Amino acid sequence: MTTLLYQHTSAFIDHVVPEGHPERPDRMRATQKALSAPEFDGLTRLESPLAHHSVAELAHPRRYIDDILAAAPATGINNIDPDTWISPGSVEAALRAVGASCDAVDKVLTGDAVNAFCDHRPPGHHAEKNRAMGFCLFSTAAIAARHAVQSRGLERVAVVDFDVHHGNGTQDVVEDDPTILYASTHEGGIFPGTGRASETGVGNIFNHPLGHNTGGIEFRAAYDRVILPALDAFKPQLIIVSAGFDAHRDDPLASLQLEVADFVWITERLCAMAEKHCERKLVSLLEGGYDLAALAASTAAHVSTMMKAAR
Repeated sequence: MTTLLYQHTSAFIDHVVPEGHPERPDRMRATQKALSAPEFDGLTRLESPLAHHSVAELAHPRRYIDDILAAAPATGINNIDPDTWISPGSVEAALRAVGASCDAVDKVLTGDAVNAFCDHRPPGHHAEKNRAMGFCLFSTAAIAARHAVQSRGLERVAVVDFDVHHGNGTQDVVEDDPTILYASTHEGGIFPGTGRASETGVGNIFNHPLGHNTGGIEFRAAYDRVILPALDAFKPQLIIVSAGFDAHRDDPLASLQLEVADFVWITERLCAMAEKHCERKLVSLLEGGYDLAALAASTAAHVSTMMKAAR
C-alpha cells in the first residue's frame, strides 16, 4: 500500500501576500523541495484538484463563501483583516486545498491508499463559519471531516491538531457535531486566544493548552494523558491531522520548543491509533510552520513516518 501526496506546481505559490508576511509562497517552495528528495520516490503523487466553491458549504454559509469570492481582486492584494490577505490566486489555492483534502478522504476510505498528506497553503484551521482570520479562508480540516460524514457515511471522524495555535475555526465548525471529535495541543495565551480546556463542545472537544517555552516532554505527556485516551475512547473511523509545524523551537511566531523528533513521535502515535481503530486510514493537512528550514525538515519527517506506517 502507499501514501498519497497532493501538491500543485503553481496554485499554492500563486496565493500572494505582502512582503514580509510569514505565510508566504516560499513555505510551499520549501516543502515541495523537501518532498522531492529521493527518499520520497515511493509516494503516489497527485495534483490537488480544484473543488467547486459549493463544497465549502460543508463548513460555511453560502453568504460567507460569496463574500470571499467577491473579495478576491483582479490585480494586487486585498486584506480581509490585518493578518489575512487575498490575491487573484488565493481562491483557487484555497479551493484546491479543499479539493485535495476531500479527494484524499475519498481515496483513503476506498482503499486506494493507506494515508495521505496534502501539501498546501493557505492553512485553514482558523477560518470560522462566518469569519476568515489567521491567514485562513476556508476551514479545510472541518470540511474534510464533514465530507467524510456526509458523503462517505462515517459516524466518527477525529481531527487532531498539533499546530502551535489553537484551531478556533475547526472548533467553531464542529463543536456542536458529535460525529466529529476535535483535539488540540497548542500554546496557551497567544493567537487566537481560544482553546481553553473548559471548551468542550458537546463532549467532542478536547483542548490542552501548553505553557510558554514548553518542550517535548510536556508535549508528549499531553497526548499520553489527555488527547490519545480521548481518541482511543472515541474509536474514530478516520483520523484527520491538522499538521502545523510552528511548535518547532525555531519558529518565529510562538515559543514552544519542539524538535523534529517530537513531530515524528506524534505522527507515530497517530498512525498507531489509526491502525487500531480505522485500518490505518489517516489524512494529514499542512497548517502552519514559518521557519523555512524547520518547516521543511518537520514536513519531511512527518511524511516519512506516514510512509513507514503505510508499508
